[in-house]
Amino acid sequence: MAKGKVTINEEICKGCEMCITACPVHIMQLNEGKINSKGYHPAMVKDMDRCIGCANCALICPDVAITVERLDIKK
Repeated sequence: MAKGKVTINEEICKGCEMCITACPVHIMQLNEGKINSKGYHPAMVKDMDRCIGCANCALICPDVAITVERLDIKK
């Protein structure tokens, strides 16, 4: 179950792939099926259920295009 929710502002993202490199669970990738208004393939999360909420992707993003919301999981 996901511990975080990643939101990407696709219009700001320039597809630099830094978030892909920073993700420890390898759930980030470029959306090859989409091109934003700047002509870039924006980043996307390929499996949100595996997100651990570490926010590495948001911290490394040079354009502040990513936000991570920690989910409060109660057992």
